[in-house]
Amino acid sequence: MMNDLTREIVFYPAWDKRSNDPKTNYGVHGVELAFFLKGKEGAVQFKVMTMWQLPHVQKETDSREPDFRHPYLFHSPMPSDLGYHARVPQYDGQDIMKNECPVIGGPCYYDGSGLQAEKVFDILTEKGSEGVWKYLEEYYKERFLDEVKP
Repeated sequence: MMNDLTREIVFYPAWDKRSNDPKTNYGVHGVELAFFLKGKEGAVQFKVMTMWQLPHVQKETDSREPDFRHPYLFHSPMPSDLGYHARVPQYDGQDIMKNECPVIGGPCYYDGSGLQAEKVFDILTEKGSEGVWKYLEEYYKERFLDEVKP
């Protein structure tokens, strides 16, 4: 591992923000697992929605009649993001995020992909966290340290 990179794993808690008012109904969300690899140029991340719900939400989900087309839809973890938080734009015309970045602090240029996260999820299941860190280090190098940017 490069010596100037910091590893961080964060578990974000589940929430239930349902409301009868459509303007304030944000639904429910399970625990989210995030891997961050941070350096002076920015950070790269891999996120997984665990589908671990608050106990009362899980009871509601379990009490529903199963949908036989998708029996594990709300029970299986799902890769949700492979992305980066950069201190400088990574391509012409990239917009700066509106708020201060909670990952690297200060201004941030973010981009990510749920589809790209699937390959990292496979690495997690086959090789564990060390496989993810290895992948994220290579992603960091490609994103921030390669001389030529697309």
